[in-house]
Amino acid sequence: MNNPSSRTVRAGLTAGAVALLASACGGSGSTGASGPKDFSYLSVTENTTVKTALGTLSKDACKAQNKALPLKVETVPQSGLDQKLQLLAGQDALPVQFAAGNAPSLTQQLFKSGKVADLEKELKDLGVLDQLEPAAVSTIKALYGGKVEVLPYEYNIEGIFYNKKLFAENDITVPATWDELVAAAAKLNTKKIQPFSASGQQGWPITRLVSTYLYRSLGPEALQAVADGKAKLTDPEYVEAAQAVADLGKKNYFGKGVGSIDYDTAMNQFLGGKAGMFYMGSWALANIADAKQNKVGAENVGFMPFPAVAGGKGSVDQYPSNVGLGIGLGAKTFDKKTGDWVSCIAKNYGSTALKDHGTISGFKVNTPVEDSTAVTTQVRETVSASKQNVLWFEALFSTKATTVSQTNAAGLATGSMSPQDFMQTVQDALSAQ
Repeated sequence: MNNPSSRTVRAGLTAGAVALLASACGGSGSTGASGPKDFSYLSVTENTTVKTALGTLSKDACKAQNKALPLKVETVPQSGLDQKLQLLAGQDALPVQFAAGNAPSLTQQLFKSGKVADLEKELKDLGVLDQLEPAAVSTIKALYGGKVEVLPYEYNIEGIFYNKKLFAENDITVPATWDELVAAAAKLNTKKIQPFSASGQQGWPITRLVSTYLYRSLGPEALQAVADGKAKLTDPEYVEAAQAVADLGKKNYFGKGVGSIDYDTAMNQFLGGKAGMFYMGSWALANIADAKQNKVGAENVGFMPFPAVAGGKGSVDQYPSNVGLGIGLGAKTFDKKTGDWVSCIAKNYGSTALKDHGTISGFKVNTPVEDSTAVTTQVRETVSASKQNVLWFEALFSTKATTVSQTNAAGLATGSMSPQDFMQTVQDALSAQ
């Protein structure tokens, strides 16, 4: 989804939800004795891209599949998605295809109870598993306990967008290390140019700097170790990451009033040429390609990976990534007609989404599509070349810990909260899970 907040993983299942899933009763929704009567798809109201792209496929590349199993779309507000899925699962009436829950834990519970299809097996049997980008598969498995439980109708990687013109005018080369990044920020700052644009109000653009620093310094398992109880955010090497980000704020590299800056304002600061760098996900490509929003010109925007940390165990080609709201398929309704639809989607969705919507999915682009900008081409090539990706700071957190992290991020950036206190506060919330 183009709503960044949809990318933040929410809560796990409540005891009541688990009980509801366990008490599945009879009934099969639109599924008859001969299989599903339609290619039913439960979407979220806020996301129009996927259902529109599927509609296009149903009239074009997947016309035959749609004739055999007509596409039928139902929508529900994202805030009500989890409850809707739990209700349908309890009635044994999940649709053929559905937007996965806001938290991976919901989909994992449905999978373990036999209600969600094992898509790695199904795609392999259909001969189309190779139509998923390896990086997307890596991300899905990281989120869903090593299983491919959803399809990546959306795929985003994160990194630092930068103003190529400002870099050239100030003799700045693309930083390869954290020290070089700090030096570049210092040079911009001396020229009265804000080094970084960021939303302290959202919080997550700040915390993702912390997590990516951790992935570069400690390696790709840094936050999994915290989730597993093998490490704590209060350990010295973890606090070091928060300190590095706090140091940027202490030098005013995020500009004035970062704590009150919202997402749109941060985006406009960068696209208006008022900031040299902007840590963000590839969903920003749509904004970058929009001439009305982008005052610096798409040709003047570059993309670089988060730099290496001296002596670190991580690699710069391990990009933080997500699949937005992945799409799951019901296990009981995955018959031959459903398989035909999924095969067609796997082969054609990537091209349709890119051509019609300018969005990057986790499917390969098999039909040549002319990118709107050079930076879009760069990101697409980066996605295709990437083999192992990492998650984001709150990906494995509970709702409470996520809220605590993001609401206190501004304090870390402005200096009103010390790195030690920030990490302690979040760790306390994690320990209370």
